[in-house]
Amino acid sequence: MSHLGYCCLMAVDRDHVLRSAAALLTRKSTATMDEVAKGAGISRATLHRHFAGRDALVRALEALGIAECESALDAARLDDGPASDAVRRLVVEIESASGLLAFLYTESQLFEGEEQHEGWTRIDDRISALFRRGQLGGEFRIDLTPAWLTEALFGLLASGAWMVQSGKGAPKDFPYMVVELLLGGALRHPEHDPGPHDPA
Repeated sequence: MSHLGYCCLMAVDRDHVLRSAAALLTRKSTATMDEVAKGAGISRATLHRHFAGRDALVRALEALGIAECESALDAARLDDGPASDAVRRLVVEIESASGLLAFLYTESQLFEGEEQHEGWTRIDDRISALFRRGQLGGEFRIDLTPAWLTEALFGLLASGAWMVQSGKGAPKDFPYMVVELLLGGALRHPEHDPGPHDPA
């Protein structure tokens, strides 16, 4: 390989490769490493220089997904105003990462055993705290635990992403559909209160 060719090889931007992989895998979770390389416009050998195998690629995508989630949490200002408004802001902010989250959601090895990334716990804790704040403020039902509501939010984000990717849902409808379905079940209706419970 010429010196120029080597320099060009080394100049391949890892972030570009990672985001190209994310775009492909959110559309086709079973894509091979050859397909990932082709989608990024590089050779399989170059891809291997960045990521030793599919597991390494998935772990890198996990770190990217966590970073984007935490950025969305910051932008949503979870401690400001009514909790229900903060949920609405969060769904808007996290929408761009929802496809990647939907893919990561299917990678069960990320959530098993002792090697689970601590970032997921940080994210869960922040979102659970938001739902708990809404419960203590009288906005959200107290018979649904914050942990349950957090998982419901992730499930709706993933489902919404799959709907949009499959053409069954319009991207412009994503925030409304996710928020209305979630809050439709989470908002407190005093006349239907099951009785006193403490938020978990």
